[in-house]
Amino acid sequence: MADEQKIRVLVAKPGLDGHDRGAKVVARALRDYGMEVIYTGLRQTPEMIAQSALQEDVDVVGVSILSGAHLELFPIVLEKLREKGLEHTIVLAGGIIPEEDHTALRQMGIEGIFGPGTSTNDIADFIKKAVADKKAA
Repeated sequence: MADEQKIRVLVAKPGLDGHDRGAKVVARALRDYGMEVIYTGLRQTPEMIAQSALQEDVDVVGVSILSGAHLELFPIVLEKLREKGLEHTIVLAGGIIPEEDHTALRQMGIEGIFGPGTSTNDIADFIKKAVADKKAA
């Protein structure tokens, strides 16, 4: 077990959304579950998120959004990750995301969507399984 590398997760807040309490709760919980977590802070551009993901060599990018701009910002985040050769990075969405937008987000490449009230244990389990599946593939 000592040789096993920790899962590295980047938690990011894109756009002008100034509320990060939920992102901080998730980041702390994932640390408690044994993951290495990098929190980028508020008001990150898609380019900044992709650059941080590249520099930190993360397995997962979790994008938290409450502003309602997910359909505008998430495609750009995914594009910037692809431009940096990170198209195989697991990308998750969290925050206020209407159910009717979930299909569009999944089609663009978002692998998991977590709304308010999702247990941190469910998020951690999803990440562990997704990372294990990627490594097994």
